[in-house]
Amino acid sequence: MAKRDYYEVLGLTRGAGETEIKKAYRRVAMKYHPDRNPDDPDADALFKEATEAYEVLSDSSKRAAYDQFGHAAVDGSGGGFGAQGAGAGFSDIFGDVFGDIFGGGRRGGPPRGADLRYDLELTLEEAARGTTAKIRVPTLASCSSCEGSGARKGTAPILCGTCQGSGQIRRSQGFFAVQQTCPSCRGRGRVISDPCTQCHGSGRVEEARTLSVKVPPGVDTGDRIRLTGEGEAGLSGGMSGDLYVQIVVKPHTIFQRNGADLHCEVPISFVDAALGGELEVPTLSGRVNLKIPPETQTGRLFRLRGKGVVPVRGGGPGDLLCRVVVETPVHLSAQQKELLESFRESLQGGRHSPRESSWFDTAKKFFEGFTR
Repeated sequence: MAKRDYYEVLGLTRGAGETEIKKAYRRVAMKYHPDRNPDDPDADALFKEATEAYEVLSDSSKRAAYDQFGHAAVDGSGGGFGAQGAGAGFSDIFGDVFGDIFGGGRRGGPPRGADLRYDLELTLEEAARGTTAKIRVPTLASCSSCEGSGARKGTAPILCGTCQGSGQIRRSQGFFAVQQTCPSCRGRGRVISDPCTQCHGSGRVEEARTLSVKVPPGVDTGDRIRLTGEGEAGLSGGMSGDLYVQIVVKPHTIFQRNGADLHCEVPISFVDAALGGELEVPTLSGRVNLKIPPETQTGRLFRLRGKGVVPVRGGGPGDLLCRVVVETPVHLSAQQKELLESFRESLQGGRHSPRESSWFDTAKKFFEGFTR
């Protein structure tokens, strides 16, 4: 099978500079590295092809020959995948990038414990005012018998003979070398020959812990509180992870929250809507009087400033927005119905329902369009 053009392999134009070539090789090599594509049978060949292309194009003399005579000019040099000195070129391109991805950035020692998440449900009042909550968290805690070492009491872990305590081994693939977690000690750097009978060498035991969580005022659903070191204990004495307490505010029977503002619906009688009145409405800080002006229509919003929530990240308190809903009376007596009939007759010919009149005028014009 004919070789592909080296510029095509790296996605470059023939006028590409040294920096462009390095960036292109970095991109392609990271994409096709076999350690990142264990299930792709073509990854190894594509990775080698990219490295071969880079070896030629990054060398000014080889590149000049390739540009003039093609693959025939560099056969043998381009095949120098394992040539001496190539490792220096790789280091220059990648630095610590692959080390971070494939394990080279890890230092020897027991691995850190996992972070945990706990969903804490609060009422709106608790979230707005702040509270202290007791939570019970099942976790893996440090074994008290071996003090987290994993070794039987009176003994200690020994230095790993495979990695010499570094927790890593170096593996070469041609000129390309990566560091990986040591399979013998699993990155701990130590091997336990006589494991603890209580934790079976892990240094951890299952435990349910009760913690006190201080919730600041103004939190909302989605906010997180981090408790450092309250996650799972690390293996063999490793550092503990963190516990993230996720806030979930339960639905309220009256209010809906939107940021710092609160919203609620306030039902009023059609008499109060027509004549005006005053009613009590609840807030998180107590009752307040809301004045309803005469001729109030349903859906009108009344803003009670400062009666919302003080946000947890600072700023002034939000507002309470009350949306009035004019309620139609039900279960009328015969006398009440008679009074309403008389009231309706008294409204005939007047301009007492401007919105209704406007709507019917618009609807009339709409229907007229069908008769033309």
